[in-house]
Amino acid sequence: MQTAEDILKEKKRDMITASPDQTVREVLEIMHANRIGAMLVKRADKVVGIWTERDLARDILIPGFDIDTARVGEHMTTKLYTAPHDTPILKLQEMFLGLFVRHILIVQKRKTVGLLSIGDVLRASLLEKDRQIRELTAVASWEYYENWGWDRELGPSGKRGPV
Repeated sequence: MQTAEDILKEKKRDMITASPDQTVREVLEIMHANRIGAMLVKRADKVVGIWTERDLARDILIPGFDIDTARVGEHMTTKLYTAPHDTPILKLQEMFLGLFVRHILIVQKRKTVGLLSIGDVLRASLLEKDRQIRELTAVASWEYYENWGWDRELGPSGKRGPV
């Protein structure tokens, strides 16, 4: 079964981070350019939060909120959940469902090595299930079952005559 590390390798994407001092507009421009919906916020090589499109949707209604002056560090989510790099897909799915979160930091030796979204894990899970189905189909085709068991003329005993 695949692990968090396997999913990160398949993503083929480096972690894109922002500084807590960057404006919301600056971070939005980076997110738009990279086609991502969440950005890790780092201070001195330490992840201190995450800022997402969801945070923007919530904060845009705050009176006086201005994307040109608001700092992402003032509006980020700081309660972060982590999982070890060798966590299997099934455990990651349980975490997303049980914690009601959309992003989990992946750590190895106390260092953040990546970020997985619920979509990343769902995609990997579905691809794994598809692979398993294809393998089973290749082994147990209808032709296999049609020719399985015994010779139709000889019957289950392998001899001519009544069973």
